[in-house]
Amino acid sequence: MLSRAQARETLLAIHASLSAAQVASFLTVYRMRAIAIEELLGFRDALLELAIPLDLQGQTTIDIVGTGGDGKNTFNISTTSALVVAGAGYKVTKHGSYGVSSSVGSSDLLTSLGYVFTNDQAVLLRMLDEANICFLHAPVFHPALKAVVPVRRELGVQTFFNILGPLVNPAQPTHQLMGTFSQELSRLYHYVMQETGRAYTIVHALDGYDEVSLTGAARVHTPQSETLLHPSDFGLSYRSPNDLHGGDTAADAREICTRILQNQATAAQIDVVCANAGLAIQTLCPHKPLQDCVAEARESIANGSAFKALGRVLQISNHT
Repeated sequence: MLSRAQARETLLAIHASLSAAQVASFLTVYRMRAIAIEELLGFRDALLELAIPLDLQGQTTIDIVGTGGDGKNTFNISTTSALVVAGAGYKVTKHGSYGVSSSVGSSDLLTSLGYVFTNDQAVLLRMLDEANICFLHAPVFHPALKAVVPVRRELGVQTFFNILGPLVNPAQPTHQLMGTFSQELSRLYHYVMQETGRAYTIVHALDGYDEVSLTGAARVHTPQSETLLHPSDFGLSYRSPNDLHGGDTAADAREICTRILQNQATAAQIDVVCANAGLAIQTLCPHKPLQDCVAEARESIANGSAFKALGRVLQISNHT
């Protein structure tokens, strides 16, 4: 096991000089054993040190992000939820990348929608001001990942970079809703996020989803508490795993996302997005009852605000 300092130095070395074969070997180690807290902290330290920073100028924002790697092949719930939260009037700095262990990641969806990735701070702040949302594509903010991305794609399995992703948003937003594929990882995140002093909610569905799935109960950690939430706590009904299937291509993902934002999707798809968006809103506004937050999310879809947020951010993205 590596110390925090050793983990940091190892990742700095990957950035500097390790070959693809060495990177693959290193990643494989963490397929064979769990990552320790000190290692997770050290890897996070290195990636944030190497990242291109984004100065939010003191703005309150939230990231809504899952680890991926749950093998469930759901549609892009966190990305769609982020747009719904933006439509509800809250600022969102969404961090993500291409799918590796799933068919379509958040960046695959955004590319299909026509979003042009950038790390230009002026453009991103304009998006945040006019659309309440901007997307931070991990490879353009994390030069250290350039050597890793092709190796991860070739391996095609969940690696510790799935675990690191939600922790290394270059904006380090004031609030985060984070989904994990295991209860053990939820505990690791809880420890790491406590050290940051930022507000957060960590969610793990007991049947394995890295988000609120409504297919069963979800365990939720905040800085103040650990609770078990059932669909009824959101004012919603249980849903089947089949209701959450994401299709197999970026085009499928785009269609599901746009239909939800236009309030034309299935009731189950809209409910799941409203549950996650509602939990994000409650992360920002912990005094608000959860079902009121879900209602805000539903109104963002019903009144067209979420779809308008998507349209505006795409417009800015394509005219810069």
